[in-house]
Amino acid sequence: MKILFAFVSIFLLFFIVLSCKKDNTSPTELHESMYFPPNSSNDWEKKSFASLGWNESAVQPLKDYLSQKNTKSFMILVNGRIVMEEYFDGFTANDTWQWNSAGKTLISSTIGIAQQEGLLTINQKASVYLGTGWTSESQDKENLITIRNLLTMTSGLDDTKQLVIKSNLTYIADAGTRWAYGNVFQVLADVVANAYHGTFEDYFNQKIKDKIGMDGNWRNGLIFNIYHSNTRSMARFGILALNHGKWKNEQIIDATYFKEAINSSQNLNPSYGYLWWLNGKNNFKVPGSQTTYPGPLVPNAPADMYAAMGAEDQRIYIIPGKNMIVVRMGNASDPNNPSFAVSGFDNALWEKVNALYK
Repeated sequence: MKILFAFVSIFLLFFIVLSCKKDNTSPTELHESMYFPPNSSNDWEKKSFASLGWNESAVQPLKDYLSQKNTKSFMILVNGRIVMEEYFDGFTANDTWQWNSAGKTLISSTIGIAQQEGLLTINQKASVYLGTGWTSESQDKENLITIRNLLTMTSGLDDTKQLVIKSNLTYIADAGTRWAYGNVFQVLADVVANAYHGTFEDYFNQKIKDKIGMDGNWRNGLIFNIYHSNTRSMARFGILALNHGKWKNEQIIDATYFKEAINSSQNLNPSYGYLWWLNGKNNFKVPGSQTTYPGPLVPNAPADMYAAMGAEDQRIYIIPGKNMIVVRMGNASDPNNPSFAVSGFDNALWEKVNALYK
């Protein structure tokens, strides 16, 4: 019996190593415990390239590319531990930067918490919390718009008018029949505030920011409130997202809701969840267009990647198959194309990142 047990154990170990080789994942990446940095200090465990078996000769080409593409900060984490942390152009670990639309994922997560606490349900009409007449549509068309439609960019409202005021919220299609990336999502902050009977920022701070030790705040931008934080705070949220809303022993965001958030939320654009971008799908749409493009969102990135993406290439990439998080903050990689949420930058960057472990 002991001989049989030993044989089975050796076989399982061989299978694990073989599986890791197939997807370039080390046993350490798969089986090392998840690390959560303490909330009360700047201490953060690190992991060396050598311990992961990664290619250190690929680091400098990656850093050169990041510098050329107007990057302010860049991090790679595996199992929550810092593998690479770089700052450029005088930017420091203490400096803050805007998340732009990558902050949509913060709103999505806050909606999930409000639902689990019974303050709302995402299948309710948005008007329950925003009041009748919050759009310029007829009441029967407005009543079609649910919180879920706002989370999935399927409200049917005009996406060409960026300032979210009632006169701009006009009918294009019935809710649920058209995917179009627009700024109307920001009324979700008002949904939370009205459901909570307080401010959105107070609720967000209590339920997410303070629980995971983030630093940052919401500030008025030209069109809507934008979150600003240091780079490590972005990485902290990345760890929360990698763990499907769990931080240490607390399930902060309902796991069922989070799983929905990072999966195709509708058939119109399978590469979009609840304000999260999804890789590895058969096709995708991009902001400002109704064209459907074949193939995955970022071909060079892992197929299981989901991402927070914002203008000027603010990024949190989550790769569950490697227990990896990649964070990028900075100015637009292409100053002539600053607002495009998915760009050639992503694919070129992932070519450089892949070289680290291939």
